[in-house]
Amino acid sequence: MNARVDTPVLSQLSNRHLDALEEETIFILREVAAAFERPALLFSGGKDSLVMLRCAEKAFGAGRIPYPLLMIDTGHNFPEVTDFRDFRAQELGAELIVRSVEDSMARGTVRLAHPEEPRNAHQSVTLLEAIEEFRFDALIGGARRDEEKARAKERIFSHRDSFGQWQPKAQRPELWTLFNTRIAPGEHFRVFPISNWTELDVWQYIEREQIALPSLYYSHPRHIVERKGLLVPVTELTPPKDGETVVVRNVRFRTLGDITCTCPVESTAATAAEIVIETLAAEVSERGATRMDDKTSEASMEKRKKDGYF
Repeated sequence: MNARVDTPVLSQLSNRHLDALEEETIFILREVAAAFERPALLFSGGKDSLVMLRCAEKAFGAGRIPYPLLMIDTGHNFPEVTDFRDFRAQELGAELIVRSVEDSMARGTVRLAHPEEPRNAHQSVTLLEAIEEFRFDALIGGARRDEEKARAKERIFSHRDSFGQWQPKAQRPELWTLFNTRIAPGEHFRVFPISNWTELDVWQYIEREQIALPSLYYSHPRHIVERKGLLVPVTELTPPKDGETVVVRNVRFRTLGDITCTCPVESTAATAAEIVIETLAAEVSERGATRMDDKTSEASMEKRKKDGYF
């Protein structure tokens, strides 16, 4: 856990709005528990899911979260994140279900175009298989509207048809926080309790609540190469290409996902308070600045969501 850092800017930045955001999130988490028979909370060990987990603790009490935690593992996740995921679930006494893209590959339901293809988009298949296996009728996710424009137009309670697909033109109205949770057999909902939060809100909340995170979110030295305007971490899965120069930079990750498509940003921020200050000056969304898989086309995220992605 990181010590508090007080700065003149931080002391002038109001966080009173966090109470309203927290209250809304707790209301939604309780609404899911009341309205559905077999919900689950998508839990990656990342900052957004850890914020949701803190709100769930406040909603139900420590050790009393009424639904399991579900992780769809690509097999290419950062070990620091999966280790933290396991630690946090054990600390809470929560049921953790992990299903792997590699298992889907073994079954033949996922086939890569080539061995180096990122597996991130293929999580959709494994997720839909987990929904069928456990008969989940609601999945709680940490997506936020400020991350990407396909997410910006999605409802908090996002209806999915019997194929697990999202239909943008068939969304249900959500007036006065009244949610239509009716589903037919085989359908389910994706629920996003922190839809109305921003990246800055998340970091202000992490700083206020002193939420522990995987160390990769904070500044650390790392071998990287510059590629297509991004800082690509040098790993066994992402080796340097011919002609690329490997350098060491102080970096941190704004978002964490599959190693093959997640990039850090240059940073010296070593605490949540310092990241709040950096986020105030950020001009590009965290996905736009760090995710190679979102740069394939303007509609890449929307297409994946229609196919069943988170």
